[in-house]
Amino acid sequence: MPADNDLIKLYSARILALAADIPHLDRLDSPDASVKRRSPLCGSTVTVDVNVTDGVITGFGQDVKACALGQASAAVVAGAAIGATREQITTARDQLKAMLKNDGPAPDAPFDGLEVLIPAREFKNRHASILLAIEATAEAMEQAAQANCA
Repeated sequence: MPADNDLIKLYSARILALAADIPHLDRLDSPDASVKRRSPLCGSTVTVDVNVTDGVITGFGQDVKACALGQASAAVVAGAAIGATREQITTARDQLKAMLKNDGPAPDAPFDGLEVLIPAREFKNRHASILLAIEATAEAMEQAAQANCA
């Protein structure tokens, strides 16, 4: 189990700054897709709304009720989401999982800011909260794509 000093280092000034300044916290009035994800372990929740035009996120809104790590992750995701494609979102999701669980590298740009969460690798009980925003965004992109094909 990581020591208390490791936990203190985990909540770095950069993570706390991201958590305090999350972009796109207003929900969208008419989203193309909306997804709510919850971490059963800690109870953190993130709801993501997207508007998608030609496979690219053109509108993004979210409601974040999570720990500082989940909030920091949501801040990075929201800051990079507009202009992102479904492929970029799913790649970032997969890379973030690999970064946390398999000591993989940080996700590619524009989601490379998630590297701030590398110290959370040791805290497996925080992984689900960290993944909420990107997983909800990936699922919302999938729903939007399916709705456009229908």
